[in-house]
Amino acid sequence: MTRRTEPDAPKPPPEDTNLELTRREFIATTSVVSAGLAIGILPAAAAQTGAANTIPITISINKQQRTLTIDTRTSLLDLLRENLDLTGSKKGCDHGQCGACTVLMDGRRINSCLTLAVAAQGAEITTIEGLGTPDNLGPAQSAFLTHDGFQCGYCTPGQICSATALVEEVNRGDLSLASFNTGHIQHPDITDDEIRERMSGNICRCGAYPNIVAAVRALTNRGAA
Repeated sequence: MTRRTEPDAPKPPPEDTNLELTRREFIATTSVVSAGLAIGILPAAAAQTGAANTIPITISINKQQRTLTIDTRTSLLDLLRENLDLTGSKKGCDHGQCGACTVLMDGRRINSCLTLAVAAQGAEITTIEGLGTPDNLGPAQSAFLTHDGFQCGYCTPGQICSATALVEEVNRGDLSLASFNTGHIQHPDITDDEIRERMSGNICRCGAYPNIVAAVRALTNRGAA
């Protein structure tokens, strides 16, 4: 009598160690390629620079052209503070939640901690230093000073940049959530509720909100509440 035997299980193919890729290598490579795409470099050309993770960029900040070589993973905030010594923009949460790092890109407010520096090429970046000087304050700076719209001052540069952009948004007729809640969606009146909603991305841990609202109210030419 012949004993029945089961067929051998298929053996897995031998591992190709050349295909192994660490998480660190993957992030480094994709960062380089993403940075290259952001500034118009073909992926193959960008990947060739992956060993160094650096790339040359030219960026306009406060109407001055700056050319430098940076790590492709550098945020706009770190570029400003660490490479260009523009320390007015503050690093608060570094997660885009507090607004202390707010700057203007082509007149629109952005969180510089969440923006890659290479993505800012071709745009005009304005920081708190570009809005005025101690001897010649900008409108938002003057309003915050007049209405005491700060306490410790750490969040103030971001608050002022945000307020500056808010005025332009109002002039364009941009809407906020408060606009839809009130039903005023055709150039809504800039009420205190509108101001609070439009400035809600900027946190003041000291709690100077009433004075911040007063400063923005004056900035939008609303006068007293």
